[in-house]
Amino acid sequence: MKIDTGRFSFGVLTMSDKGSRGERQDTSGPYLVKTLADLGYRKQAYSIVPDNVEAIQKTLMSWVDDEKIDLIISTGGTGVAPTDVTPEAMAGVIEKEIPGMTEAMRAES
Repeated sequence: MKIDTGRFSFGVLTMSDKGSRGERQDTSGPYLVKTLADLGYRKQAYSIVPDNVEAIQKTLMSWVDDEKIDLIISTGGTGVAPTDVTPEAMAGVIEKEIPGMTEAMRAES
């Protein structure tokens, strides 16, 4: 069975203080955009936000509620410094966590 990927939209959200200020080039976000587009998915959004719970949640909720994006991929914000708040931000917006998914993604990368 072949999936019609063209009917699904996606957004890529990079969480990075330095990236959002233009102090560091985001390479993971554009890579994900290209990879998904090459697979036939429709890019609907791409953004870089600072490691800030409110900024992350506001963007995610807008993409889901207002823009109706089918798939959102996030990247960045993966450190363990006090400024890295991605887990807390995500916990505030997800409705259902899939046990083991994050571990599988980390193991693959």
